[in-house]
Amino acid sequence: MTASNHSSVSHTVFHLLGIPGLEDQHVWISIPFFISYVIALLGNSLLIFIIFMERSLHEPMYLFLCMLAGADFVLSTCTVPQALAIFWFNAREISLDRCITQLFFIHSTFISESGILLVMAFDRYIAICYPLRYTTILTHTLIGKIGVIAFLRSYCTIFPIIFLLKRLTFCQNNVIPHTYCEHIGLAKYACNDIRVNIWYGFSILMLTVVLDVLLIFVSYILILHAVFHIPSQDARHKALNTCGSHVCVIILFYGPGIFTVLTQRFGRHFPPHIHILLANVCMLAPPMLNPIIYGIKTKQIWEQVAHVLFIKQK
Repeated sequence: MTASNHSSVSHTVFHLLGIPGLEDQHVWISIPFFISYVIALLGNSLLIFIIFMERSLHEPMYLFLCMLAGADFVLSTCTVPQALAIFWFNAREISLDRCITQLFFIHSTFISESGILLVMAFDRYIAICYPLRYTTILTHTLIGKIGVIAFLRSYCTIFPIIFLLKRLTFCQNNVIPHTYCEHIGLAKYACNDIRVNIWYGFSILMLTVVLDVLLIFVSYILILHAVFHIPSQDARHKALNTCGSHVCVIILFYGPGIFTVLTQRFGRHFPPHIHILLANVCMLAPPMLNPIIYGIKTKQIWEQVAHVLFIKQK
């Protein structure tokens, strides 16, 4: 009788713990979170503004970079304000609908960013292997279509998760040891069978992010093959240098995620707060550092940033 009553109750409100085990350090932990978030907002906003305003930057590489900056802006905004609300105001309560909305935008934006990185690898391949046809292949119309497809792919693949979660009855614990909601992290509190959620989530991961990584890897094999057949050493160096920023961003985006998966699989003896901190690094490090990497390593962007920040002030 007790079990029957228990299973008939479905939680509609959940409580985010923040970083479990480090609750007394939340105020101090919030400082790097806040600084990183401000840098991410300012850096990506400035990048979008400069690319939008400067006609000389209306080239395929910079337009894709603008899409990446937009995705970074959304990704950090989906997670950090919620974490800061927990750290500063102890605002742990979140409704089921809000939780599902948050995880929808987190997962869809993450897949969007992965798709944009794949497109940027394709952009570098065209630029190096077919330099004379670069602007005729990657027209503004094609770039717009690619951007729409990248975002539609992410939203369409994540959209069914809303219904997969809505069908569940959450009669177990309603305390989530995290700073934000994510699909399986929420589904595991259901009393129903969640094998459909697990397999769908796994399939989406393999068909989007993992497939993107494999295609990026293939793209760079083709790029390296083309580069090392260039007779001039200076030309080889220049071609490789154009890929430097993109490679750094790829490592920064996928690296923490791969490390997080490995620690969850093989580092079960690690305390829970390590896993939560790593998950937050995945969400915050790329949006914060991507504008800095491209700003430093791309001469055209650095010149425009210097013009906006320094010359106009004089």
